[in-house]
Amino acid sequence: MARINALDPRLANQIAAGEVVERPASVIKELVENALDAGSTRIDIDIDEGGVKRIRVRDNGEGLHVDDLPLALARHATSKIHDLEDLEAVATLGFRGEALASIASVSRLVLSTSDNDSGLGHSVRSEGRDMTAAVEPAAHARGTTVDVHDLFFNTPARRKFLKSENTEFSHIEETVKRLALAHPDVAFSLTHNGRQIHGLRPAQEEAEWRRRVASLCGPAFMAAAIPVDIDHGNLRLRGWLGLPTFSRAQADLQYFYVNGRMVRDRVVTHAVRQAYADVLFHGRHPAYVLFFELDPGAVDVNVHPTKHEVRFREQRQVHDFLYRSLHRVIATLTPQDQAPAAGGTALPGMAGTPHEQQPDTLRDQSALALPVQGSPAYGGLTGSGGGSAFAGVHENRAAYAPSFAFQRPAADAAFGAEQTPGEVPPLGFAIAQLHGIYILAQNAEGLIVVDMHAAHERITYERLKTHFSANTLASQPLLVPLSLAVSSREADQAENDGDLFRRLGFELERMGPETLLVRAVPTLLGQARAEALVRDVLADLAVHGNTRRIEETQNELLGTMACHGSVRAGRQLSVTEMNALLRDMEATERAGQCNHGRPTWTRLTLAELDRLFLRGR
Repeated sequence: MARINALDPRLANQIAAGEVVERPASVIKELVENALDAGSTRIDIDIDEGGVKRIRVRDNGEGLHVDDLPLALARHATSKIHDLEDLEAVATLGFRGEALASIASVSRLVLSTSDNDSGLGHSVRSEGRDMTAAVEPAAHARGTTVDVHDLFFNTPARRKFLKSENTEFSHIEETVKRLALAHPDVAFSLTHNGRQIHGLRPAQEEAEWRRRVASLCGPAFMAAAIPVDIDHGNLRLRGWLGLPTFSRAQADLQYFYVNGRMVRDRVVTHAVRQAYADVLFHGRHPAYVLFFELDPGAVDVNVHPTKHEVRFREQRQVHDFLYRSLHRVIATLTPQDQAPAAGGTALPGMAGTPHEQQPDTLRDQSALALPVQGSPAYGGLTGSGGGSAFAGVHENRAAYAPSFAFQRPAADAAFGAEQTPGEVPPLGFAIAQLHGIYILAQNAEGLIVVDMHAAHERITYERLKTHFSANTLASQPLLVPLSLAVSSREADQAENDGDLFRRLGFELERMGPETLLVRAVPTLLGQARAEALVRDVLADLAVHGNTRRIEETQNELLGTMACHGSVRAGRQLSVTEMNALLRDMEATERAGQCNHGRPTWTRLTLAELDRLFLRGR
C-alpha cells in the first residue's frame, strides 16, 4: 500500500469542486447566494451556451475589501462564521468558504468588486491550473461581479458528463426560480445567449409577491392556491398551498424553504404528504410554495456540501406543526375557497366575453327535476337495495347518515324573484339530476355539477372519522400474546414511546434486548395486521419522529365502509334531497374530493358557458 501524502492545494480544491460544482446550475446557486448574503437588491445573471462557456453574476451588494481579495478564492476562508457558536446557528445562505475556491479550481475566474461609491475597485483573477490569485485595480461600481469562463476546461472527464445546452440551462433557470421565489424584495435578471429570459422587479407588497409567484410558477397555480400564514410559538409557516384539485403528475412544483434556504427534507416531505392524505388522487403530487421559519439554532444546515438537506433538532415538533397546520388548512376548505378546473370544457384560446344580460334572479330550478322514487331524505338511500351498509357495524347507525341540514319552506318550489344572488349558497340550488349520477345546481356565478356518490361518500367518511375519533381507540387483549423479534434499537424505541403505542390501542412489553410482546391491539383493526403495523410504526418513529400508520389503516377501513354506505349511481333524488346533499357538502371538511382523491364537484361560470356558445362574438 502506498504511503500517506498530503494532497496539493490544486487537487484538493478539485476534489472539493466535485462536491460543490456538479454542473453550471451549481455555480449559479453559490454565486447568487453569496450576492444575497452581501445584501444585494439587484442581481443580474448572464449565461452563454448553457453556462459552460460563460457565467456572469453581478450584484449591487456591499462588495469586498481589497485586502480580502487574495483570501476570497482560498479554501475554508469566509466572513460568515468565526467560531463554533456561529456554525450552530447559521443565519446566512453560504458559510463553508469553499464555493469560490471550488469554482475557481475548475474554471477561468475573474472577481471584480468595490466596497465604496468611488467607481474604483479591484479584481482578482485565477486560472484553475495553478490557482494563483493576481489582484489588480479595476473600474467597478459598489458590488461584486464574478465572471466564470470555460467551466471544467481542465477536467475534461467532468465536462463530458454535462448534458445539452438546453438541458443545462433549464437547470439554471430552475435554480434562479427557487432563489427568486424566496427573495421577493430582490430584483433578478436572467439572460441566456443575449436574450432576457426573466426580468423580475422587486416586490414590496403582497400583491407584487403574488405576481412574482404567478410569473415563476404559472398563473394557474396562483389561481388554485390558498394563502397560508400560521404562527405557533417560535415556528411560522407561510406561503401558498395548491388545492388538492390542482395536483401534478410529477413533484415538479414543490418549493419548501427553511429560513430562506430551499431544502429537500424527508421530515418535511412526509408531513406535507400526510397532510394531503385522503384528498389527493392516487399517484398525484401536491403543489406548494411554503416558507418555514424557526430559530436558526434549532436547525442544522451543515449536513451536506450542497446545503440542500437540513436536520431539525426537534424533528417531531416540526413534523407535528407542519402536518397539523397544513392538514387543518386543507380540511377547512369551503366551496367558496375552491375553484375546480372547468376551463378544460371551454374552447382553447378563446377570449371570454361578459354575459350579455346577467339575470336579476335565478330561474325556476324545479322544472327539470326528474321523477323521484325512494325515501324522501337522501340520507336513507345508502344502497341500491335501500338497506344500510352499516347494519351490524355499530349500534349508533344514525351517526353515519348525513343530516337533513337544509330544507326550504317549499321544497320543490321555484327559486322565487324575492331571492337575490347574494343569498345563494356557494353550491347553489339543485335544478336537476343527470342520468342518476350528477346533480346540476345553479349558483350566482353559473352552473355547479356534483358527482352525488363521490360527494355523499366524503360526507359519510368524515362523519365516520369524527365518530371514531370522539372515542379513544379501544384495545382488544390477545388470548395468545404475539412475540416480535426486533432490533435492539426498535425495542428501545418501543419502550421510550410506550405512551404513544397505548394511545394507538397497542399494549407492548419488552421481554428481552431484541424481543417485544404484543398483548393488545386496536379493536377496529384486529390481529391480522398487528405485526406489520407495529413494525411500520417503529420505522416511522425512527425516520420521521412521528407516525400516522394506525390512523391511515383505520381510515382505509372507514373509507371502505363509507363507499358502500353512500348513495349509489342510478338512485333518483328529489330536489329537496339534492339540496340537502349540497348543504351538507358546504358544511363538511374536504368536501371538494372523495376519499379516493376524485373531485366531487366542478363549476362552469356564465363567462365559460358564453365562450362555449360564442356569445358576444
